[in-house]
Formats: sequence, C-alpha cells, structure tokens
Amino acid sequence: MGMTDLNSSDDYYTVAHLATEFGITPRAIRLYESKGLIRSRRVGRAMIYDHRQRARLKIVLRSKRLGFSLEATKAYLDLYDADRTNPERLLSMMQKCRQRLHELEAQRRDLEATINELRAVELSAQDDLRLLNLDPEAEFKAFMAGHS
Repeated sequence: MGMTDLNSSDDYYTVAHLATEFGITPRAIRLYESKGLIRSRRVGRAMIYDHRQRARLKIVLRSKRLGFSLEATKAYLDLYDADRTNPERLLSMMQKCRQRLHELEAQRRDLEATINELRAVELSAQDDLRLLNLDPEAEFKAFMAGHS
C-alpha cells in the first residue's frame, strides 16, 4: 500500500516502494522517468508517483518482458495521453492502435507456433529417453538438481 496524501483519496508511491513491489532497482525507475515513460512529482524532499504512474510502470515492465523497446513502449503509452477533443488526433490514435494490434496478433501467432514446436521437441526428447529405458521426469529432476 502506498502513502496516502491527506488532501486526496489517491495513493502515492515512493521510488523505493515501487522498486520493492516490482522487484526492480530505483535506478531502473529513474531511467524510465528520464525516457518520459513515467512521471513523478516532488513532495518535500520525496519524489512520488500516483496510481496512474504505477499503472504505467506496470505496462513498461510488461512490455520489457515481451521484448519491446523503450521507444515502442513510449509510443504505446503516448496513445493514452492523446488529445481526446481533436478528431484528427483521435483518428490517428485509432490508426496506431489498429496497426499495433495487427503487429501483436501476428506476434501472438508466431509465439503460439513456437510454443507448439518446443512442446513437440520436448515430447520427442522424452520418447528418446524412454527408448533408452530411462524415466524422463526422474532423469530431468536429477539433471536439474545437478545444474542449479
């Protein structure tokens, strides 16, 4: 839980709190801030983040896990900040969303194909171990114990 500002019902989070919560370093948070992905505000000597910035940080970390560049992530986050009273900006936002959705759907198909291929390779390895009169799960468990 974040620290609550007395003048607001919103929760606020320090760098240290977010770093601990998400298992990252304060330096990483500052990097994301320097790249314009998240924003803090100063309260006294502390830099704090509101719930919206925490949500943006979650998106940044998910995008990173998925292998997206910080630039691609920023472009995605910028869609949320578009001027919603300007029809041209809204149409541009729609176009960018559709393009990104198309790219992600193609990536999902590729990911699903790769997962299926890896499952088939693993099953083949299990079959080969059985042909050697070995128990695949017992052998794998022993292998992992020796490689940890």
